[in-house]
Amino acid sequence: MGLYSIITKLFQIYMLLIVIWCIMSWIPRGNSTVDSIRDALGSLVEPWLNLFRRLIPPFGGIDFSPIVALFALELIERLILSILF
Repeated sequence: MGLYSIITKLFQIYMLLIVIWCIMSWIPRGNSTVDSIRDALGSLVEPWLNLFRRLIPPFGGIDFSPIVALFALELIERLILSILF
């Protein structure tokens, strides 16, 4: 597996974690297993999402920061890959 593939996979995994965390945020709290998974995912994705929450506050109760965060990750991935390859 080359460096290009590793970088691409790492970005894909992190983007998937953000999407899963967003979906899990719609599930009501109460189930300890789901809450543990949500908290673990939150500890991984919240620092990145908080960067964008400072710039884009929730609008009408909807948090758009994950969408912007995913676009930013995609741009960073492309930038890194274009510099390295």
